[in-house]
Amino acid sequence: MKTISYFLVVLAFSATGFSQEVEIELFASGFNDPLEFQTSGASNDTRIFIVEQGGIIKILDINGTVNPVPFLDISGQISSGGERGLLGLAFHPNYESNGYFFVNYTNPNGDTQVSRFSVNDTNPDIADPTSEFPIISYSQPYANHNGGCLAFGPDGYLYISAGDGGSGGDPGNRAQSLNVLLGKLLRLDIDNPSGGNNYGIPPDNPFLGNANAMDEIWAYGLRNPWRFSFDEVAGNIWIGDVGQGNVEEINCEPIAAAGLNYGWRCYEGSQEYDTSGCPQQSALTFPFAEYSSATGSGNCSITGGYVYRGDIYTDILGLYFFADYCSGLIGTIDASGTIMEHGNFSGNWVSFGKDAAGELYIVDIGGNIYKIKGGEMAAQSFDPNTISLLPNPSSGKVILKTNRDEISKVTVFSITGKKVFAGKSSSSKEIILDISNLNPGVYMVEIETENGSVVVKKILIE
Repeated sequence: MKTISYFLVVLAFSATGFSQEVEIELFASGFNDPLEFQTSGASNDTRIFIVEQGGIIKILDINGTVNPVPFLDISGQISSGGERGLLGLAFHPNYESNGYFFVNYTNPNGDTQVSRFSVNDTNPDIADPTSEFPIISYSQPYANHNGGCLAFGPDGYLYISAGDGGSGGDPGNRAQSLNVLLGKLLRLDIDNPSGGNNYGIPPDNPFLGNANAMDEIWAYGLRNPWRFSFDEVAGNIWIGDVGQGNVEEINCEPIAAAGLNYGWRCYEGSQEYDTSGCPQQSALTFPFAEYSSATGSGNCSITGGYVYRGDIYTDILGLYFFADYCSGLIGTIDASGTIMEHGNFSGNWVSFGKDAAGELYIVDIGGNIYKIKGGEMAAQSFDPNTISLLPNPSSGKVILKTNRDEISKVTVFSITGKKVFAGKSSSSKEIILDISNLNPGVYMVEIETENGSVVVKKILIE
């Protein structure tokens, strides 16, 4: 065994030098208006959870079969149709121990409700429908632009996307107003409620204590951020924001960047829309990338996805995937912001998903789930379950073991993407990592084996 020493370096990723190819392959079908694809994040849990707009969550096994009994059915307490319904799902980072998961839906009045549910005490394939615990709710003035995406960041906080409240052109200028939750990305501490709410405010939320702003706001100036995601390896948050009529925008910023104003309704993407009463351009954050949805383009509405960090395809590694609802376009964006369009496929794309191994899927609201495939296969696929990282959480030494290929290199990244630990092993299947001098928090451990395979695992340092 070998103890690896520490040194600091600057993290850099590159997605250049490959000719990317993208194909899709039917994985499962027969769903009713599916909108979301999630996994629980629990160890050795390969199940996939498919959210249907009408209020049902189904379990899809990794072999493509669907459980006959739904995981959750709340169809009787939501409004559905158009842009309303059961819109988002996120599992608590400690779901394996507490059984908590969170949903975002529109209630019978059409207003947004984010609630926590619990899994059944004796059957992990069924949730307890009576366990609803309301987290936050807010009114929706119109039926469209509800946002609805939920995700836990690498900081352990719950992020919620809220659209501008609907109609067209944001008539209430809600996205720019810090006195309402609409047109925002919200950030909540659901483990430490305070202030009479069923949630707390993270101490570094940018408007905490500002009498002219709401504490829950993390970012603003968004029109309808239908889907967003975190790339913990590079330390970025990616937001696909649906445009008004001409521009679909993709925002990519460091996860820790707080209080950003993404510009709507002053700008639609990088184009002026209504700049009356708006701040200077220098106070706004403009898109990392954008594409046209103007008349004649065939495009209409962006669906944001994920950065591919799987182990099978080398040509798409590190690329961010997005799609368009109307044209069927599937595209990627590299680290420089360059868009590559991979063609218009037959599907109305509403979501992407990652399985437990990090492979990507795309969801067609017509009822089909497809697997995304690149063009260049890795020399050898790698099963992350062959590597263990224990104890986790930890505060001292961690034992890293593999039951297959010997480990050649280990690297640890902070949630901001900074490399805080790196070392090489002299061909060992067991390594001891001394992490006692790292600050508490979530870190990503990248493990490379002697045959060049790479897997990334998450560790919590207490």
